[in-house]
Amino acid sequence: MADTHHKEVDHISGVETTGHEWDGLKELNNPLPKWWLYLFYACIVWAVIYWVLYPSWPLISSYTTGVLGANQRTEAIAAYDKGISDRSVFADKIVAASLEDISTDQELLQFARANGQAAFGDNCAPCHGSGGTGAEGFPNLQDDTWIWGGTLDDIHTTLEFGIRSGHDEARIGEMPAFGRDELLSRDEINQVANFVASRAGLETEEGVDLAAGQTVFEDNCAACHGEDLKGIQEVGAPSLLSANYLYGKSLDDIKAQINNPRNGVMPAWVDRLDPATIKSLTVYVHSFGGGQ
Repeated sequence: MADTHHKEVDHISGVETTGHEWDGLKELNNPLPKWWLYLFYACIVWAVIYWVLYPSWPLISSYTTGVLGANQRTEAIAAYDKGISDRSVFADKIVAASLEDISTDQELLQFARANGQAAFGDNCAPCHGSGGTGAEGFPNLQDDTWIWGGTLDDIHTTLEFGIRSGHDEARIGEMPAFGRDELLSRDEINQVANFVASRAGLETEEGVDLAAGQTVFEDNCAACHGEDLKGIQEVGAPSLLSANYLYGKSLDDIKAQINNPRNGVMPAWVDRLDPATIKSLTVYVHSFGGGQ
């Protein structure tokens, strides 16, 4: 019996067609390359082997564990526990060592900086910035202007107890509201603000009696900021000479702070972070370059 099936051959490529046609386009019967088929079959074989060896198929309340008993969750937990164990060894050394000893021991210093960097990003960067450059109302930790001191011990104390945090040992330095509480008149505030601005190298208003402003300063401000305007760290009074002011660097900002000052709050970390982390933060912040 003769074969009545006629295989059409594309006259351009010389390849048989499958008989499928869409809008005049005919499908050619080109088989997949052998290398692709072999790779596909190998993947199937590997999948079957993987199903047998490793956890793969979900069950009602569990999953197939595989003959090797491998478990990435268990491995991850074991790696985490090892990391905690390794960290605890260095953490104990950090707690036992003085801040000066940490700074001179390269192994402890490396750990403290790495640990401090992580803690800084989690706890301090939202206010001070990821690089410690600060913002208005939040001190720059990279410069050498430290309200409460920039030594290792000073930074450690500030971190532990905070500033106006409510902790019994917190650093507290309140600036009086000379305008709001009517301690100074508007003219006196204007005079002393212009005097401070002049000493800080800022632009002042014309016609203001700077000598009168100096008198107002000596009578009301020098007790905290010093007669030389360099500030007194023991009471948290900043230097007024650098114009690196926490709440703005213009004459209007100075007037606003004298009139109704903003007194920021820094949390006490002693009850939030462990001693090793606080020491690590101290060393890390000091390494910014502005520490004393």
